Amino acid sequence: MTLSTTTHLNFHGNARAALDFYGDVFDGTVSVTTYAQVGMPAEAPGAEKVVFGILVAADGFRLMAYDVPGETRGAEAVAGSTRRENGATITDRAFFVSLQGDTLDEVAARWESLADGATVIEPLAASPWSAGFGMLTDRFGVTWVVDVRAAHAG
Repeated sequence: MTLSTTTHLNFHGNARAALDFYGDVFDGTVSVTTYAQVGMPAEAPGAEKVVFGILVAADGFRLMAYDVPGETRGAEAVAGSTRRENGATITDRAFFVSLQGDTLDEVAARWESLADGATVIEPLAASPWSAGFGMLTDRFGVTWVVDVRAAHAG
């Protein structure tokens, strides 16, 4: 048996915009199904919102997202607060999305794209544990931890 995990993000009206943004960041293909496509009357409020969305990139990166039924809210609906203080991360968030790569060049390219419109919590730079580590909350309120994978003795 092979198990895998895919990050599934919950938005409040902007899942399509987020998936399109991440599709550009990760050079992937986005597929979206709306509530109307699965039987909600097309004239019902929210019928055009995303009930199932997935991004698949050639390098194996995957991300899912949907719009929680109900009122439309922006990034503040998921953002919470995160800051770095004295080398520690202080947050009220339940999760971060961790993005790791084998080289600084690999993660720096994704970092630059994710940083567009983001709040940078910790700039991407060398750290005691990694050739590159950074944190940001993107324009959709998702906090990303981006780093170069540490070489582990095997």
